[in-house]
Formats: sequence, structure tokens, C-alpha cells
Amino acid sequence: MKLTINNQQYDLEVDPNMPILYVLRDLVGLTGTKFGCGVGLCGACTMHLDGSPIRSCLTPVSVAKDKNLTTLEGLADGGELHPIQQAWLDHKVAQCGYCQGGQMMSAVALLKRNDNPSEEEIEQSMQGNICRCGTYPRIKAAIKQAAQTIREET
Repeated sequence: MKLTINNQQYDLEVDPNMPILYVLRDLVGLTGTKFGCGVGLCGACTMHLDGSPIRSCLTPVSVAKDKNLTTLEGLADGGELHPIQQAWLDHKVAQCGYCQGGQMMSAVALLKRNDNPSEEEIEQSMQGNICRCGTYPRIKAAIKQAAQTIREET
């Protein structure tokens, strides 16, 4: 199966029912996407399929054929971090860090739809991502900073 992951082509021999998460981690070696709950509830495995967030632990790789997959590793542009990645660092969002890849991917999807989200819109959009460490105030602050950066760049 031919897959496009972070704008790079891969030709993989894989069971079409294998979840994308395992393809990424076990076959391609991209470990930014994490296994959390395995049932699509925690959001740690969030990545993008043609720009939309998906739970990669539940999504079979067959759905990704002829589509673009983007992982946390694919957000940076060359050596420059995506505004959400920079904001995460600036606000020291990560505590244990386990959920942060999925958190960032959900935040990027939000900011693609709305580059000036209200606090309520941020909270609603991020509801599907659980942080055991409770860094929600820093997550919200980082999303606001990234939104500001994105608006200034356009």
C-alpha cells in the first residue's frame, strides 16, 4: 500500500485493517503519535487525515490510501517549528508530555478552522483530548498565542 505521511511517500506491505497508529509507530518509526486508551477516547493518537483530525488507534490504514497523513513530526516546516509547537514550548505546556502530540494536532485543526477562537471554542474543540497532568490552562494559553502568531503571519 502506498501512503503519504508528512509529504513523504511510503510503499508498505500492510494489512489494510491495521490501525494507522501501528503503521506509524511500528513500520514507519514515527513515534510522536501515542497509544493512549486504544478506543479513541483520550486523544493521544490524534493526527490528521487530509487536514482533519482522526483517532489513529481506531482508523484502519486502508482509509489513508490516496490521502495525506500528517503527524506531529510533520508540523514543522523545515527547521522552523509550527506556531503551536513554539507556543507549547513558550508556555511549558508539557508536564509528563504523553498526551501533548494529540493535543497539538487537535489545536492545529482548530486553528485551521478558526484563527481567533474564543475560550469556549477552545474548550469545546479540545474536549476530546485528556491530560492526566491537568495542564489545561497552559494548553489554552498556548493555543491563544499560536492563534495570535498565525493571524500576524497572514
